[in-house]
Amino acid sequence: MSGLLAVALAAYVWSAHGAKPGVLLLLGLGLGVALFHSRFGFTSAWRQLVAVGNGAGLRAHALLLGTTATLFALLIGTGTGLFGSQPTPSAGSIGVGLFAGSVLFAIGMQLGGACASGTLFAVGSGQGSVVLTLGGFIAGATLAAWQFDLWKDLPAWEPVVLSDHIGWLGSWAVTILALLLVVLVTRRVQARRNPPPLGAVPSARGLAVRALRGSWSPAAGALVLAVLGAGILLVSGGAWGVTSAFSLWGSELVGALGGHPENWTWWQRPGNAEMLAGPVLADKTSLTDIGIMIGAALAAAVGGTWALHRRIPWRTALAAVLGGVLMGIGARLAGGCNIGAYLAGIASGSLSGWLWGAFALAGTWVGLKLRPLFGLGNPKPGDGVC
Repeated sequence: MSGLLAVALAAYVWSAHGAKPGVLLLLGLGLGVALFHSRFGFTSAWRQLVAVGNGAGLRAHALLLGTTATLFALLIGTGTGLFGSQPTPSAGSIGVGLFAGSVLFAIGMQLGGACASGTLFAVGSGQGSVVLTLGGFIAGATLAAWQFDLWKDLPAWEPVVLSDHIGWLGSWAVTILALLLVVLVTRRVQARRNPPPLGAVPSARGLAVRALRGSWSPAAGALVLAVLGAGILLVSGGAWGVTSAFSLWGSELVGALGGHPENWTWWQRPGNAEMLAGPVLADKTSLTDIGIMIGAALAAAVGGTWALHRRIPWRTALAAVLGGVLMGIGARLAGGCNIGAYLAGIASGSLSGWLWGAFALAGTWVGLKLRPLFGLGNPKPGDGVC
């Protein structure tokens, strides 16, 4: 079923909107497959690091960030793009919105059980509680867009992009050195705290069978995600993002119910007005988001693991919705999520990406304190696995 949907949707998008949107949808499908097979974790990686000091997940982040930074430097530094696009770095302003938004987002993902990309692939693979997270995510992102006038004038400074000061080669070198430092620090922390190891994920034997039906290593997932993310930059001229589509989907729903989101200040900003006025299936971020969900569903079906989880404890359901709302609001305040602000920001040599990650770690600590209130567990030093 998911395979037929993927083929039909790709054929429609290609014929109705052209090759560029069609390729973006295909890249989204690939991201969904890679995210599902590698179970690449942002939420779990920060939780394991803060709770017990296991930095294996954050070291996988470093590989993803470093590979993406290398590809971004090559593409943006040489001005290489397809379909007439000009690749540009993803740089966010630095201020109260970034700091508060990243903290709120991190709290939300610990309550909701997934980050932005994780929410999409978990929904595709049939995780019922994360469907609630996605609903809250869309609601929060739409609420923040509606109330843009309340927070648009928060104190902020201009973006700081390393390439503007030391060129793309220098920016790349500083980013790689900083990521190597992250790896060394997480190893030192892990050696000192001696946390439980990550649990082994069962997988099929044989490379070909494992690629289709088994689990991938975090390193393999990081490399594939980096290449596909760079593909989005190559095709569209902009970095991979997730959450702008949630504001769009929620606002389209408001319009369908008789509201007038086109009158909101958020949708009157340059670029946003065109997004709201255009077809959803021509929007770059909507295409990749939809592709991730379908790709994950396809990968789960091929692997024989797709199942809709229906029984959800009420406290887990409440945490999922609340977490989604916090992530939606936080992403709008911060100018992006773990993908659009953290991954794309660091890979672009933007200081905002590093600050997003630092404040997200602080928000993770708060989120871990709140999880037990909703019956959600945290890793403990005495656990057999993390």
